[in-house]
Amino acid sequence: MHYDVIIVGSGPAGIFAALELLSGDKGLKVLIIEKGMDIDERVCPLKTREVSCRACRECALLSGWGGAGAFSDGKLNLSPEIGGFLSRYVVEDDLKSLIGYVDDVYRRYGAPDRVYGEDTSELKRLQKLSSMNDLVLIPSRIRHIGTDRCKDLLKRLREVVNAKADLVFRMDVKKVLVNGGRAMGVRTSDGQEYYGDFVILAPGREGSRWLEAEAKAIGLSLLKNPVDIGVRVELPASVLEHLTSVTYEPKLIFYSKRFDDKVRTFCVNPHGEVVKEYLKGLWTVNGHSYSSSKTDNTNFAILVSTYFTEPFDEPISYGRYIGRLANFLGQGVILQRLGDLQLGRRSTPERISRGLVEPTLKDATPGDLSFVIPYRYLTDILEMLEAMDRIAPGVNSRHTILYGVEVKFYSRQLKLSNALETEIGNLFAIGDGAGVSRGLVQASASGVIAAREVLRRRGNV
Repeated sequence: MHYDVIIVGSGPAGIFAALELLSGDKGLKVLIIEKGMDIDERVCPLKTREVSCRACRECALLSGWGGAGAFSDGKLNLSPEIGGFLSRYVVEDDLKSLIGYVDDVYRRYGAPDRVYGEDTSELKRLQKLSSMNDLVLIPSRIRHIGTDRCKDLLKRLREVVNAKADLVFRMDVKKVLVNGGRAMGVRTSDGQEYYGDFVILAPGREGSRWLEAEAKAIGLSLLKNPVDIGVRVELPASVLEHLTSVTYEPKLIFYSKRFDDKVRTFCVNPHGEVVKEYLKGLWTVNGHSYSSSKTDNTNFAILVSTYFTEPFDEPISYGRYIGRLANFLGQGVILQRLGDLQLGRRSTPERISRGLVEPTLKDATPGDLSFVIPYRYLTDILEMLEAMDRIAPGVNSRHTILYGVEVKFYSRQLKLSNALETEIGNLFAIGDGAGVSRGLVQASASGVIAAREVLRRRGNV
């Protein structure tokens, strides 16, 4: 079976590549292959019954139509400096134009009109306050879809793509077929071979390990990447209200005094809840917030980025090791009051219940994060909490809750052209799984970049 374009993965990168290829009446024959399920079938069985995550062939929260973003907080970061690395491939003005284009598409299919971070005078005041306390506040414009609205938006996109493309769900791509230095198709787990003039790989973060292995198998160059390790912090929403009301997700960067490490906030969820994620045998922690319901708490991650030096070159394995240690000691996710951590004692259910912050993740295990998180990271995190407390009193309260661990894996970056083409002709790699993005907007924009290059070569632009 032969197609003009084969897309592997139906997360935001794959979806936007398809939308661009199928817009208008170009007559292209497009195939999308997705290892997960269609959007309506993506239901975590843990929501309805007690069952082990190991029973699922693929995690419904991470794989399927919409990718991991289907159940994310749905933040659209509209600033070029945030959410990815496309500035390596696209000049600033073009990247801003792409972000605007992608944002318009999201709005057309259901994203709300409101944008946070447009009060420049208030942002400047907060930036000044931050800089006076050893913090850098990165101004950003954010449109918040909300976890509960993401599914409906993705269903609308699904209807549009389904009308013009072939979609295959619950099917793994096992091999990229290459001949004479050019991509010619893919082979799936059932032995079926699909042939295409162009192949676009968009496996998402969940498929990054597959992409790394396949890249090695077909001789692509891989670049070094870091790993982010840290905790998720939960506190009363009122503590950060003066920041989140202006920018929704304050992006703060701190350089620790003891080690001069880069420490940052990530994925702030005002009035949200803390959730667990299951990544191939590993429980980690994350956060959500909704448009239709609010809790009394706000949560966010504090992450420390680490680049390893030779001879070690296994950052993902290292991050998984730290995560597995937390799972081993806490039978899943560990939580601890900040005051208990500072006093060098483990938290207990009784101490948690006496605290002023009620945890939103109910099945985390009270424990001691100092047995899990290396001293260097723990020192960095505690220093940043102290710095944040100076701009938001209450952050460094003994009642603040810490969950561990939160690990963010950077997909191995491939050597790519400005059009996101690999060293193999007509083979493109896009989205979070290819290490070119770290969020919905830049992942979507990367799909547009690759699709437009395909259209240009076919004379459709």
